[in-house]
Amino acid sequence: MIQVAGWIGGPEVIVILIVVLLLFGGKKIPELAKGLGKGIREFKNATDNSGIADDLKDIASEMKDVKSSVDKMNPTKFVEKNNPLKPKK
Repeated sequence: MIQVAGWIGGPEVIVILIVVLLLFGGKKIPELAKGLGKGIREFKNATDNSGIADDLKDIASEMKDVKSSVDKMNPTKFVEKNNPLKPKK
């Protein structure tokens, strides 16, 4: 006996396929399968892209932390104090 989703067995799958064939006809089934495949692909891409968005948020947060650290160091004052091109007083 074939088990598809745990509670759907082989006979249930056959009945579902017969009902789909009767409702849509043989010529329409390839179009339906194509649309279903396209929808699944778009869903998968959307879920993959959500992970990218989360990664970008994490990177932006880390960049803010780095900027904050650099601002605390105040590189302008360091360069003014240690500039070898500036004549000493």
